[in-house]
Amino acid sequence: MFLIILGYFTLLSVLAFVMMRIDKAQARKRGQRIPEKNLWTAAIFGGGIGAYLGMMMFRHKTKHTNFRVGFLLLAAIDVAIILWSYQAFNGG
Repeated sequence: MFLIILGYFTLLSVLAFVMMRIDKAQARKRGQRIPEKNLWTAAIFGGGIGAYLGMMMFRHKTKHTNFRVGFLLLAAIDVAIILWSYQAFNGG
């Protein structure tokens, strides 16, 4: 069960990370952007780690306090859930 949970969070984090990369590239080109609600949705449903890492790596949305604090909080929650599930399903 732990591997399923870890896989889920990994998949959503990769998705959120890629979304941040694409949105940053589109912002530079003044192209079609990914709506902020879609970035938040990916982060809220388990992609907080990827969203935060993408934000920091690509320096995207870092001037927006709600993104900096919100994505960091969601990443922390995701890490806590992953650690809890590891302990709960691996007898730790």
